[in-house]
Amino acid sequence: MAGNPGGMRTPAVHIRGLRKNYHHGPLALGGVDLDVEPGEFFGLLGPNGAGKSTLINILSGVVRRSSGVAEIFGYDVETQYRQSRQLLGVVPQELAYDPFFTVREFLRWQSGYFGLRHNDHWLDELLSELDLDSKANTNLRNLSGGMKRRVLIAQALVHRPPVVILDEPTAGVDVELRQSLWRFIRRYNQQGNTVILTTHYLEEAEELCERIAILQHGQVVALDRTERLLAKSRNKRILTIHFDSDPGELPAPLNDILLGASAGSRVFQVDKDRPMGDILQYVQGLSSKIVDLHLQEPRLEDVFTDILQDARAHD
Repeated sequence: MAGNPGGMRTPAVHIRGLRKNYHHGPLALGGVDLDVEPGEFFGLLGPNGAGKSTLINILSGVVRRSSGVAEIFGYDVETQYRQSRQLLGVVPQELAYDPFFTVREFLRWQSGYFGLRHNDHWLDELLSELDLDSKANTNLRNLSGGMKRRVLIAQALVHRPPVVILDEPTAGVDVELRQSLWRFIRRYNQQGNTVILTTHYLEEAEELCERIAILQHGQVVALDRTERLLAKSRNKRILTIHFDSDPGELPAPLNDILLGASAGSRVFQVDKDRPMGDILQYVQGLSSKIVDLHLQEPRLEDVFTDILQDARAHD
């Protein structure tokens, strides 16, 4: 199943005024409005405790909302749970699995959960695409962490859902596995399926996601196309200077633009139209000598930090 069932112009995910209050705890979601379009590769970012997991758990039916609307292709995630869950696959952050099954047995069992009994052809394709062929008859408890992560992705896709949520799918996996997983997920997305990604590897979100929402304290503090979010900070550049020794106390004009420091290096955020000569004049007045310097355009990580700092300033 791909993309938009029935050809309707219905959002893949539709959220309005979504709130979640836990008893005797903080407000987890404080009125989230969000639409994800069919076929999008969408990023859901935010620091720990921002509300991402609560939002995912509401969409998957694990947590009940306090109020608001949450739908998968027009099906309410609570009152029409069976229909909405059939359209959704979730790759959880935690490595949860049944140690008594082999890989193939586990995927067949998961298929039965969705009423699928004769889908071995699709399971074979998943095993092949995720490089699990040789592990098909291996007990799950004997797999490495990276292989278990692949099995969880296969588990989420046994029913070919048109919406897939990947919650930190590459956490703790090596670079080779990460690249192979993204090749597969990209192909799945290119077939018309919707992918929602949460990740702390912001370079992944920058490369993969067409649009990004950033959550902070249960609120959406930014929502736009990735290139537009980056463009908002393109009037700034990041200047990294490495010294032959710790430069110590900086002049006030340099302190005003200082982003970070480590032994022997300093990182500055510089207005794009500011002449570099002004800054280098201050730097050359330091006792330490410049060993190397690097000037670069802002990355999503820089934009992410700026947005969260602005949000905290307005709390």
